[in-house]
Amino acid sequence: MPTLHVCPLSRLHDTVATTGASHVVTLMGVGAKVERPAAVAPERHLVIGMSDIVEPLDGHTLPVGEHVEALLAFVRAWGRESPLLFHCWAGISRSTAAAYISACALVPERSEAAIARALREASPSATPNARLVALADDILGREGRMVEAIRAIGRGAEAMEGTPFTLRLA
Repeated sequence: MPTLHVCPLSRLHDTVATTGASHVVTLMGVGAKVERPAAVAPERHLVIGMSDIVEPLDGHTLPVGEHVEALLAFVRAWGRESPLLFHCWAGISRSTAAAYISACALVPERSEAAIARALREASPSATPNARLVALADDILGREGRMVEAIRAIGRGAEAMEGTPFTLRLA
């Protein structure tokens, strides 16, 4: 069964090693230096440069539709033969949003609410970036259901860094 994994930057290499992930999505600030794990081929590593913000802020890169489109193209091209890993700085906001968005896109018959509940069960600290979720909701034509599902699970527990977790697609 294909799985999605989420972790903070500090656990990237360990998580790739323990999960056998072949594809990685990095969601970090523009210009952040991230060493690609040796087990991940360059063409299987998507880097999306954006800040973890929901409104414009000087000196930061606001998530936009093009970021979500790049994410969706990458995950749709993923062969599901081995795990896919998402990470951001803390493994709490951008990466959990990307995993949620990906699950909604890859398993469109599964309800947004069920995926959001699975996300909360897997990670008590997950607080998906609301702007990324709203952009994806619009792009995927979900008519507000993704936004509402994330709102319904509420803000995650306070944490400086998330614990690596798995989100199953089925």
